[in-house]
Amino acid sequence: QVQLVESGGGLAQAGGSLSLSCAASGRTFVFSSRTMGWFRRAPGEEREFVSAIDWSGNSKYYARSVKGRFAISRDNSKNTVYLQMNNLKPEDTAVYYCAVVRTELGGDWYGDYWGQGTQVTVSS
Repeated sequence: QVQLVESGGGLAQAGGSLSLSCAASGRTFVFSSRTMGWFRRAPGEEREFVSAIDWSGNSKYYARSVKGRFAISRDNSKNTVYLQMNNLKPEDTAVYYCAVVRTELGGDWYGDYWGQGTQVTVSS
């Protein structure tokens, strides 16, 4: 099994910043070989892809809505993936989920393992 624990959510004003962390663990889980990502679910909406980073940290992917404002990174020595969120907007308000992710030929992202989520609220 894989355990993913998010931290760092909270309340921010529009234009502000927040940083999320996700610590991964698991007896047979090799963090450094897996693509990691973030999804979010806003109230009344479906969960949507936010960002992903490949095992090396060299390839990063972003949803159009956050590109240029959010930055994903990882530290394989700490089994941790991060999401730096800048210039936050009220529409970024959501529960953010860390996930072990994969993508398929259609380009959609899927989560194989999920964290419990952390709330991010952006006030206007």
